[in-house]
Amino acid sequence: MSELGNIRISDDVVKTIAAKAASDVEGVYKLAGGVADEVSKILGKKRPTNGVKVEVGEKECSIEVFIIVEYGYLISDVAHEIQKAVLQAVSELSGLKVVEVNVYVQDVKIRSTEGTPETEGEETEM
Repeated sequence: MSELGNIRISDDVVKTIAAKAASDVEGVYKLAGGVADEVSKILGKKRPTNGVKVEVGEKECSIEVFIIVEYGYLISDVAHEIQKAVLQAVSELSGLKVVEVNVYVQDVKIRSTEGTPETEGEETEM
């Protein structure tokens, strides 16, 4: 608390920062949405933060990122790069202490020779 009052950063702000940072990592095909995101799609709402869950306190936050990795990239490297990118972006832009960044790989997207994507499932927690 400062002399001027309180500053509270919304969950959506942290989600947006984390989603942008994760999406920019090489090897990320896209963020993978959960059940709430599927309901949003049905209702016609598009959210750029699909695939990101956060818990935000006054000074700290924890983040979960759900992704689909592009085939050919080392999954553990992509996940570690996401952790670093999200930690740095959220810390710098929000001033919050990031307690943890958990990455859940929901799928691997394979591009076939015809250019149509095929999917091979793989899930891991980092």
